Amino acid sequence: QVALKKMPLRKRSRKELIVNEIQIMKENRHPNIVNYIDSYLVDEDLWLVMEYVDGGTLTSVLVPVFIEEGMIAAISKE
Repeated sequence: QVALKKMPLRKRSRKELIVNEIQIMKENRHPNIVNYIDSYLVDEDLWLVMEYVDGGTLTSVLVPVFIEEGMIAAISKE
C-alpha cells in the first residue's frame, strides 16, 4: 500500500521549491518520517507516491489535540 499526494502545479508560482523538496525527500530516509517512493507528472499535476501510514494526516491528528510542552519536546526530538 502507498499514499498518493496530488499537487496541482498550475497554482504554484515557485515550482523549483517543489523540485528541491522532492530531492531532499529522495535523499533522506528515517523510520520516524513518511518516506518518499516516487513522483509522476500527470497532466498539470504532480503526484507524489509515499509510504502509507495508517491513521490520517499529521495535521488531523495534531490540530485538535492539546499536548504538554514536554511531549512536544519529545516529539520534536524524534
